[in-house]
Amino acid sequence: MRETPILQFGTSRFLLAHADLFISEAMGQDERPGPVTVVQTTGNPESRRRVEALNEGKPYPVRIEGLSAGKPVRDTREGRAICRALSAAEDWPEVRRAALAARIIISNTGDRGYDPDPTDTAETARDRSRPPAGFPAKIAALLLERFERLPELPVSLYPCELISRNGDRLKDLVRDLAREWQFPEAFFAYLDGKCHFANSLVDRIVSEPLDPIGAVAEPYALWAIERQDGLELPCSHTAIVVTDDLARYETLKLHVLNLGHTVLADQWLKRGLGDEMTVLELMNDADCRKRLETVWADEVVPAFAARGLEREAVDYVNDVRERFLNPFLRHRLSDIAKNHEEKVRRRIIPVLEMAEHAPTALDQPVLRSIANLS
Repeated sequence: MRETPILQFGTSRFLLAHADLFISEAMGQDERPGPVTVVQTTGNPESRRRVEALNEGKPYPVRIEGLSAGKPVRDTREGRAICRALSAAEDWPEVRRAALAARIIISNTGDRGYDPDPTDTAETARDRSRPPAGFPAKIAALLLERFERLPELPVSLYPCELISRNGDRLKDLVRDLAREWQFPEAFFAYLDGKCHFANSLVDRIVSEPLDPIGAVAEPYALWAIERQDGLELPCSHTAIVVTDDLARYETLKLHVLNLGHTVLADQWLKRGLGDEMTVLELMNDADCRKRLETVWADEVVPAFAARGLEREAVDYVNDVRERFLNPFLRHRLSDIAKNHEEKVRRRIIPVLEMAEHAPTALDQPVLRSIANLS
């Protein structure tokens, strides 16, 4: 079985149209970051079908559809970076071998992917025949084996979950599990010296999957990665930005774009609208559009102004508005509304807290209502 320099946890349509497509396009420019081995981490039947399709060895389509500077863009690109797909549940020994060979590990495990699993123990972490249940426990187990067998080889880890400082968060979870499970003391020096957990921010609307494999995505794409000594990039690409100010990118995306999605989802939930309703359709509803525009103008931008980021927030709102009015993407509110309470906590509560530092009192009635604080 061919070993690859990149191992990826997650078969989501997002990664197919984001990191995997970037790596594919870089490989097409004679840069050799890939290929990639992907791992299915859930029992989702759709993920299983994607694994089967990827293992046929054919490129998959990514349809790029949307507006750029007000002009329509419709293009189809091919993802060619993935050379094999595994199941964590069925192919754990092969996943372990892939983890030993990889220089880079990418993940996107969803909103609850970092939640601990009570069935994980020190014994499951050391059982090489089957995987731990939780994702942080899987990473802890794989890094323990790398420490035991390849202690001098560095590895760069790129969690793409939409969690602030996701690299630091995943590293802390691994460290906590290693302490709880009494990993060797030297493992912690290895974790700090050889395991480079990247804090990064991913930004692209990938609205729907293609059957059996592929995705539909907007033209806009960003992968902002915080600069760090020793970090190996997955590839070079125009959508990848290495920055010393990741917080700026994180704050804008989470509290303008993602907050905007949650404001729309809140309306969709309260009005009991159909499962197939899209962001575009709700943006074309005069009342919902006015509500969102008012939130951005009166409740969000002033909160950013209190942090000296008013110009950046206004510019980003204008970009996001064009993205929400994309006439081609079917971005369903039923997808956006999943884990709504958790998204409210991450996307809206911090904006209410930002407003506390405004020089004058800032009224935020819509956001407070969504957060049940009115």
